Amino acid sequence: MKKQTYFLIVSILFFAMSCENKYSTEFESYDDYPVYEKADLGLLYTPESSVFKIWSPVATNVKVHIYDKGLGGEKLATHDMQRGDKGLWELTVKEDLEGKFYTFQVTTSEVILGETPGIYAKAVGVNGMRAAVIDMGRTNPEGWQNDKRPVFENITDAVIYELHVKDITSHPSSGSSYPGKFIGLVEPNTSSPDGLSTGIDHMKEMGITHVHILPAFDFRSLDETKGDDAGFNWGYDPQNYNVPEGTYASDPADPYARIREFKQMVKGFHDAGIRVIMDVVYNHTGATEDSNFNLEVPGYYYRHNADGTLSDASACGNETASDRSMMRKYIMESVKYWAEEYHVDGFRFDLMAIHDIETMNEVSKTLEEVDPTIMVYGEGWTAGSSPLADSLKALKHNTHEMYRVAAFSDDMRDGLKGSVFEEKSRGFVSGAEGTKESIKFGVVGASAHPQVNYEAVNYSNAPWSGGPDQCVNYVSCHDNQTLFDKLMISTEELDLSGSEIKKMHKLANAIVLTAQGVPFLHAGVEMMRTKGGEHNSYNLPDSINQIRWTWKSEYKDVVEYYKNLIRLRKEHPAFRMSTTAELEENLVFMPSEDEFLLAYTLDGQASGDDWSKILVVYNANKSKVNFELPDGDWRQVVKGDSFDFEAKSLVKTSVVIPGISMAVFAIK
Repeated sequence: MKKQTYFLIVSILFFAMSCENKYSTEFESYDDYPVYEKADLGLLYTPESSVFKIWSPVATNVKVHIYDKGLGGEKLATHDMQRGDKGLWELTVKEDLEGKFYTFQVTTSEVILGETPGIYAKAVGVNGMRAAVIDMGRTNPEGWQNDKRPVFENITDAVIYELHVKDITSHPSSGSSYPGKFIGLVEPNTSSPDGLSTGIDHMKEMGITHVHILPAFDFRSLDETKGDDAGFNWGYDPQNYNVPEGTYASDPADPYARIREFKQMVKGFHDAGIRVIMDVVYNHTGATEDSNFNLEVPGYYYRHNADGTLSDASACGNETASDRSMMRKYIMESVKYWAEEYHVDGFRFDLMAIHDIETMNEVSKTLEEVDPTIMVYGEGWTAGSSPLADSLKALKHNTHEMYRVAAFSDDMRDGLKGSVFEEKSRGFVSGAEGTKESIKFGVVGASAHPQVNYEAVNYSNAPWSGGPDQCVNYVSCHDNQTLFDKLMISTEELDLSGSEIKKMHKLANAIVLTAQGVPFLHAGVEMMRTKGGEHNSYNLPDSINQIRWTWKSEYKDVVEYYKNLIRLRKEHPAFRMSTTAELEENLVFMPSEDEFLLAYTLDGQASGDDWSKILVVYNANKSKVNFELPDGDWRQVVKGDSFDFEAKSLVKTSVVIPGISMAVFAIK
């Protein structure tokens, strides 16, 4: 054999072997899967061509099917995609496909998988089964290019109001022209039968800074073809992460409608001076075996137990593997997309501790590059066990290891009203002994303070936040019973009057709104919202979940009290310190042996407050208390339902604090 021929054969064999390795579909573990680093997966549309890209390193073939309809109908065409580097498959169709729909279909060495719109789909047809080819520029509502995030500086300046899209407008008393829809949330000039403001006008009136919207991406539990008869669900069963939910749009079958109307909603809130937070659920998918993730790369995006079974820290059948490179990449690209394309101002992570610390830090840094005022917070726990080590999880107790990420304080929540898992359990405001240190822990935003006895805190024996800006304080949310229902049920045997329940209700959020940290309110709590005692209304009808706006006139005094609390917090930066060092130096608890009396002072001068000194007193006793004021020229600001924002009246050295109430005094 001639030398040249020999080298040619060797070269051909080497090239063939390298190609085989380059495009191998067999891997020893998920960690060996190649990582595709570019942020261009999914569809890139222009009138001249549509470029489809999908990542599936285990695929032996991938097809793109083109349809004329979002649901039903025959295929118009089928195209084979071409394999590229690092698990990429690519196809360019050189024609104008706008208005058409498509799916990917992956074949592995073992099976032909079902069709999927692809995990990067940004527009879909009805029920989200097929992706849509649209011109995103045509989804922008009028004035979108001039949309601006409302001015916002420190996370502790936020007052968050958590709502479900339907709950605000689904009852006729809302006066909404678009009940249950994105655009209904921002419809101005709506009123109740009593002539009181509802919807967005009510939110503006209350003074909240952020709305937290329960899952509004495309979820799978409701049949969008049924329109207004689709039913109710919270939406914690994700289907298409990068597309708005169709049941909240005027026309679920029109891919443009849900996108345009979500943007209209965001702009409407922004025009009203309110920022928008999305509740995101990247920790699990609604479907498991037939999820869009599994129809692209079977198994890869999920965590598994040692025996190969799916782990289930979400208690929903699966959990995603955020610590895996392409899952982490997906989450970061998705939140960035919502922040840039939809101008979303914050993200609340459901069951955040299923995710790893590194992923949450990368999410925060990615969003910081978009806008440093975008908020990130979440639930610092899981719903079940996970193979991910606790030291790596984004647990509440690891919050101090996270960058610009806050966590909910269940310590404060249950310290105030009792355990959410025990109906009869009571808290500080409802007369439970041994809860005072948990309230102090909430007052300092779960951070370090020399006067807190951490051994006596209900769930945490040490500070877990790096500062009050990492602690979200709340007493109620969509989960579990409303505050009113919890107080009613847990105090049944005490035979309390309605006025006493109302006082407990007010005191609970008076503490939340004057504590250091980020206050969080459940929509309707300001009007004594009830769900008839239901603790898990995720799929119950509107009649259970909706806000009845007649409550606003029925509990007018409560609404006014909450509004005044928010105003007090917003006008006085002493309630909004950002660092542990500020707290340690400027917040001092006053000694008291009374289990149900908690008082502390704030140095206002150090926070740039108009008041040089502030005294806050929480009296959870049913009876009034004679309270000795510290030395100084104290003026009364809050006592019972009375608010004097100008602090005109000097008070004596001893004052009477009404039972189950908060009082605030100031030195100018």
